[in-house]
Amino acid sequence: MSTPSWLDRAAWPYAPRFFDHGGTCLHYVDEGAGPPVVLVHGTPTWSFEWRHVIAALRDEARVIAPDHLGFGLSDRPAAAGYKPEDHAARFRAFIDAVCPPEPLTLVVHDFGGPIALDWALDHPDRLARLVIINSWMWSFDDDPSMTRKARLAASALGRWMYRRLNASQRLIMPSAYGDRRRLTPAVHQQYLEVFPDADSRERVLFALAQSMLGSRAFFNGLWQRRARLADVDVQVVWGLRDSAFPPAMLARWQQAVPHACVTRIDEAGHWPHEEAPEAVIDALRRALAAQTRVL
Repeated sequence: MSTPSWLDRAAWPYAPRFFDHGGTCLHYVDEGAGPPVVLVHGTPTWSFEWRHVIAALRDEARVIAPDHLGFGLSDRPAAAGYKPEDHAARFRAFIDAVCPPEPLTLVVHDFGGPIALDWALDHPDRLARLVIINSWMWSFDDDPSMTRKARLAASALGRWMYRRLNASQRLIMPSAYGDRRRLTPAVHQQYLEVFPDADSRERVLFALAQSMLGSRAFFNGLWQRRARLADVDVQVVWGLRDSAFPPAMLARWQQAVPHACVTRIDEAGHWPHEEAPEAVIDALRRALAAQTRVL
């Protein structure tokens, strides 16, 4: 697969790799050597959001960062499913095929949380540690504010806004930054170019918007398994200026995983690893310095 002309090779110098899943290709990067660290992105981005983390950790760890199907440099077949359940099934296959059997550090952000946690909650013994960055693993049935947002996103108006206005990337994404100036035109372009047309945005991005209510059974299934994290080293890194996932969601993580170590980043919003990469990298290095679980 050729490198797209819009890709900033100075910011993203990593060699592309591809995992074949039933005839479709998932792109990923696999950099460095050492204890495995798997970085799982959310929406509407791709693994480019981890570029600062990859650059910082590749000399001390094996850093693996996949693109979900439809995102980044991965394929986007029309017949595939793009609900979180579908992405979760592909992530399971990817982990089994690509990652070594030794314990790994799993770092999840946004929708990357429920997508990857479906595997992690069934394999807590495979986790050296879990790092959660502005994410979730529950339904929004008991959260009126998030339910209102989800209903709007999944409505006919929401569909039109996703298709015609690229609302996910042009409206929601900038508003969720703590400081919008951190989302420079050059960086923003690396995300916008992935979804240049209305059909691609509906197929991939709107499918996840609909799932916030439509996949409640999947999210509830994650929540019901939360006790399996009791013996896992859990770190939570949270950008406190996140308009999409407010601090109340951090409080729920603290309730669900009371032993978790929390790093709050006051100046960052939904993408602290984009907005305050040094603080996130420092938190990840502290996490990696802890003793690794032995199988």
